[in-house]
Amino acid sequence: MSLLLFLATLPSLYWAQPVETAPAVKQAGIERLCVPVDAAAAWRAAGFAVVPLGEKDRSERTKLQAPGLRSRAEVASASVRPWVFANGWRFLRKPDGRYWGDVPAGKGALAAAEAFAYGADAVLAIDPADLEVLGRMLAFLSSVPDLGLPAAADIAVVDDGTPPVAEILNLMARRSLLFKVVQKEAPDVALNVRIGSKEFPRKEAQNPEAFALSVRRRLTDENRSLRLYGSEVVLARLVRDAGRARLHLLNYGGRMIDGLRVRLLGSWVPDEAHVFGQARTAAEDVVTAGGATEFSLGLLGPYAVVDLRAAN
Repeated sequence: MSLLLFLATLPSLYWAQPVETAPAVKQAGIERLCVPVDAAAAWRAAGFAVVPLGEKDRSERTKLQAPGLRSRAEVASASVRPWVFANGWRFLRKPDGRYWGDVPAGKGALAAAEAFAYGADAVLAIDPADLEVLGRMLAFLSSVPDLGLPAAADIAVVDDGTPPVAEILNLMARRSLLFKVVQKEAPDVALNVRIGSKEFPRKEAQNPEAFALSVRRRLTDENRSLRLYGSEVVLARLVRDAGRARLHLLNYGGRMIDGLRVRLLGSWVPDEAHVFGQARTAAEDVVTAGGATEFSLGLLGPYAVVDLRAAN
């Protein structure tokens, strides 16, 4: 089985534990694995779909950060916002990239949801303590129907490959500003951002935090396709066409959030919310006014998907 086919829909688990752990892996509902080359035959004999993954293959993949929050003592920043470590900007910068994640205990489910939300080719090496919850998350992700919608973008960022662009993309993603990464200005967005232009001088990029804020101000909140209220640790991805939309919500805070409020530009009808760890639920307090649609969600764990259709 080729790795490309193996990773077609879901992030994959890299499992370096001995084959004696096969009963626990099966109990978690996981049937496909990436394993060390010398263990592949034993895992196949145990009944698993297996792709051998050697050191060369692993080293050629771009390394991901462990998703979640960092304490103020761990991060030097003048910002009072929680410091969210997320990989969405990496996936958007290189959508055809191949990724590797060494995921610490307690982050396995979130890492899998994050990769799924962006359609990333990701292999995750988790802490064995996360095996059960990862299995539940993979089963949940498998239950989400594929819509194949294009990503929404209000902003096009011209990527010159320099470190300032990377940090600016990171900070924009942390504010749930919807962007795409391009090689030249795009005609189909509200705002083009090119470092070194008259509107965005290179000197301003030396302060990425202020630069990202200036991008938001130039776009204006009224013209943002998506806004979130009630949490600074939930990041979102929106995909849509003229008739349908899907909103991915990733909670990096490590605890449940109650009452997240969402605002989408345009008139939309939420169909249902797929919330990890819960039954499918309806959006609450739906209001369409002033050219936008707002709704709330109840309890939100690490991940949820909300499908919507355009109002007639």
